[in-house]
Formats: sequence, C-alpha cells, structure tokens
Amino acid sequence: MCGRYAATADPDELIEAFEVDLDATGATSRSVLVNPQDPPAGTPDYNMAPSKQAPVVLSRVPRDADGERADGADPVRQLRLLTWGLVPSWAKDPKVGMRMTNARAESLLDKPAFARAATARRCLVPAAGWYEWQVSPVAKDTRGKPRKQPFFLHRGDGDDIGFAGLYEFWRDREAAEDDPAAWIVSFTIITTAAEPGLDRVHDRQPVVLERSDWQEWLDPATTDPDAVRALLESPGPGRFEAYPIGTAVNATRNNGPQLLDRLPDEQLVGAVNPATGEVLGG
Repeated sequence: MCGRYAATADPDELIEAFEVDLDATGATSRSVLVNPQDPPAGTPDYNMAPSKQAPVVLSRVPRDADGERADGADPVRQLRLLTWGLVPSWAKDPKVGMRMTNARAESLLDKPAFARAATARRCLVPAAGWYEWQVSPVAKDTRGKPRKQPFFLHRGDGDDIGFAGLYEFWRDREAAEDDPAAWIVSFTIITTAAEPGLDRVHDRQPVVLERSDWQEWLDPATTDPDAVRALLESPGPGRFEAYPIGTAVNATRNNGPQLLDRLPDEQLVGAVNPATGEVLGG
C-alpha cells in the first residue's frame, strides 16, 4: 500500500521536472479537510497523508465557454492540486474517498470504481519517495504487538518519482450551479506487489512509471485496457533504495526534511535490512 509519502518539491520545480504546460494549482476545488491544511496545499509536504490536497500532473483537452471539449485541440499537461482519496462521480458521499486512497494494479480494470478512470483519467503523482512500516519478525512493542519500523523508500538514481494514479471529478448536487467549490477533484495511487528487497519492508508498493512512459500514461487517447495494463508492468527490480527513519513520521502533524533523516543501525530494534535480510538490533 501507499498511505504516506513525501512531496518535497514546490510547483515551479514540478513544472520543470514534469514538463508541465499549465500551472492550474490556483484552480478552485473543495477540500474535504475540516481544518486548514498544514503545510498549505501546494507547498512542500514531507508527510503527505490521505484527504490532503497534493500536486498532481494530468493532461486534458481544453474546454470552451460552455464546458465542451474544444474541437481539434491537443491535450494540455497541467499541474493541479487534487484531494488524495478517489471520489467517483457517482458517489453519494465524498467520505468514500478515504477508502480509495489506493487502487490495486492487478484488479484496476475490473473494479467499477476505477475502470473508467483507468482508460480516461490517468495522472502522475510527483514524490521524492514514500513511507512504509516494516513489521518486526522478532521485536515487540510495549503492548506486546510486533514492533513497526518506518522506512523511507526512494529512487536510487535520484530521478523524479511519478506514481501512477487516477483522478475523478465529483460534484455536490446540493450546491448552486455556479458554485466552483461544489467540485471535489480527487486521485488515487496505483499499487502493485513489492519487488525483491522492498518486500522485506512491505508486500505492496506504488507503481512508479519510468519517465519514458509518462507521455503515453497521461495521454487521454490511450484508452485500450491492454495498453494501460502494459504500462503498469514493472521494468524490473533495482530502481529503489530503502532505509530506516525515526518514528516522528508516525504522526501526520509532524513535518519537515528531518523526517527523511536515516536512523543509525545501532538505534534499530528487530528491524530487517531490506538489502540483506539481516535482523538488526534483535
């Protein structure tokens, strides 16, 4: 699964890295949060959590004044702030998004909640890396349960990460027709089986698309389910590294670059080295 990640870049950096044509981060979209987002949406967030608004890259054909697709227009790659947790257009309550923060690649095209978006509304979710909690095979916490050690996982070559994602538009039918805040634009992150090594941390991982696949993934003209399936296939192991970090990341109120600091091996208790399988501090 992917339940927390680090979105450390600001919009200007993302526009350059993802070759964005239009900065639409100022577009109005309702937040599902009760309190103001902290850090504010669109600023670096080292502890991105479900229900927050996050920077997302997508391509859409421009619309005319009546909301119809402009004839002959090419899709425009844009950066937007979307709510993490997919709310399908047919949902009666936006709270359903909290159950749809991830979509499994294996069943993506068979699930009614995701199938249409998979062939029409795909996106990239920029990240520096993601967090997973490794369940210790030997150590217990104070409650007698297996101890959980947080890890940060990132690309070993330092390249930008683009999680494969889907997005949807949901409208509050009780809102006024001209109310721009009636819309929630949301997304989900696609996950797959963890590759060798990373599976020592967690059995699932986000689908991370190679830069060479970004254009086809974002292209609304890519509607063939088999083509979508092919893009979700892993290019093979070895792209990522994982290292242990402190438990401050456990609380979503904690934020900042210090969350990414590596925890020394001597502070580990019953953690498994992802590269070797060695138990440290057991």
